[in-house]
Amino acid sequence: MAMVLRRTLLNGKAISLPSASPNTQSHSFVPAFSRFFSKSAPYAVKVGIPEFLRGIGGGVEAHVAKLESEIGDFNRLLVSRTLKLKKLGIPCKHRKLILKHAHKYRVGLWRPRAAPVKS
Repeated sequence: MAMVLRRTLLNGKAISLPSASPNTQSHSFVPAFSRFFSKSAPYAVKVGIPEFLRGIGGGVEAHVAKLESEIGDFNRLLVSRTLKLKKLGIPCKHRKLILKHAHKYRVGLWRPRAAPVKS
C-alpha cells in the first residue's frame, strides 16, 4: 500500500520521498516547476515615472506630467502614500493601481515591459 501511495505522489509531481525500505538509497526527484517558467519578458533598462505608468496601463499614464512636476523622482513615487496622490487629484482607481504596482516593483515581483522594437 505504501508503495502505491508513493508511486501516485511521485507521478508528475515535484516531491522527493525516501524509499519505503531502509536498504535502498534511491530518491526520486522530478524537475520542479519546469513547466511554469518560460523565457523572461524584455524589461526596460531605465525605469522612470513615464515608463512605470505606461507599464501599469489602465489610463494611469494620463497623470505622467502631473506626477513628474509634483513628485519629480521615481524613487519618491515608489514611497508615496495614497494621501499625497489624492492631494494631486489622482482618482481612487488610479491611486490603487499605482500603489499596488509600486509595492510589487519594490519587492521585485513586477517590472514594466520594454516597448517592442519596431523594425
